[in-house]
Amino acid sequence: MYYAIISEDVPNSLALRMTTRPAHVARLEALKAEGRLLVAGPHPAIDSPDPGEAGFSGSLVIAEFESLEQAQAWADADPYIEAGVYQSVTVKPYKVVLP
Repeated sequence: MYYAIISEDVPNSLALRMTTRPAHVARLEALKAEGRLLVAGPHPAIDSPDPGEAGFSGSLVIAEFESLEQAQAWADADPYIEAGVYQSVTVKPYKVVLP
């Protein structure tokens, strides 16, 4: 089943994001290589595809896991959590209707 992992950043997270981004993206690339990643990306903090210094307000990952517990465990191990980028992370089941 697919799960939506919805993360909210701490204020002024851009520097933390940039430092930790390679490790964060490597985990997403692994999901993609396994055919389990539907979509992933950040939420710009302003209404622009390139928010510059405004940075990002959070992230969305929709990926396939065997259970909610596995999705939560994967989300809990995100390098952005350890680095202090995320202030909160919500994991919810997700049903694909229109791919």
